[in-house]
Amino acid sequence: MTRNFKCIIIDDEPKAIALLKSRLEILFPQAEVVHSFTRWEDALHAVRNTPIDILFLDISMPEKSGIDFLKLLPEATYQVIFITAHDDYALQAIKLSPAGYVMKPIDDLELSFAINKALSNISKVGNSNGKPEQQSRLKIGIPNAKGTDYLNIDDILYFESVNKYTKVVTKSYSLMSSYNLGEFRKIVAEDTFFQAHRSYIVNLHKVKRYETQGVLVMDDNMQIPVSKNIRLEFQDAFSKISRTAGFKAKE
Repeated sequence: MTRNFKCIIIDDEPKAIALLKSRLEILFPQAEVVHSFTRWEDALHAVRNTPIDILFLDISMPEKSGIDFLKLLPEATYQVIFITAHDDYALQAIKLSPAGYVMKPIDDLELSFAINKALSNISKVGNSNGKPEQQSRLKIGIPNAKGTDYLNIDDILYFESVNKYTKVVTKSYSLMSSYNLGEFRKIVAEDTFFQAHRSYIVNLHKVKRYETQGVLVMDDNMQIPVSKNIRLEFQDAFSKISRTAGFKAKE
């Protein structure tokens, strides 16, 4: 179970803060917004003195940009995600190594990708065993022509490319998304999901058999091919979440 995480939001637009809060409630119910501010002066003391995991920061604010604001906090230990309507700050922002740079209007996939990356970074630093925390409580947005459906990420068996669309399959049902497979590759955790074939990304925890000719049998009995040139890579990835007699992972 993924632990709760604390965050602060700084944006000079109250409507933008409200929108971000609403997306967090749906996508990441374990997120706790401990403070939100529309003025950087009011935010500075709170950010310096409140233990948080993620800072959501508007990059273009009156008097001081988000980049200038971060320069006042050289000892920051939290993850930073920039939320902005401007892409002309991107090169400056990259130098600060943020977990994400999300453009307004907020896209659920971009936001999920940034937060998942931030949580992964936190996990790598905070887990003494060096093992990523499970993401069973995380949700993923599946955009389609009528809106966005939200699934618990651990319910997903695999993603299948269908022309320019993606079929998202659970054990009970499937959804068709208007986004291509590559977009989902960006936001799923590499320690849990593996692209076994150009048309499939599989949840490693939902694989129940690996055939020696290079075929995976999933929990729903779907057979998925593993591309010949990445079969050893798949076995190595799978070995990190399982124990297989006689198999030695790559050093």
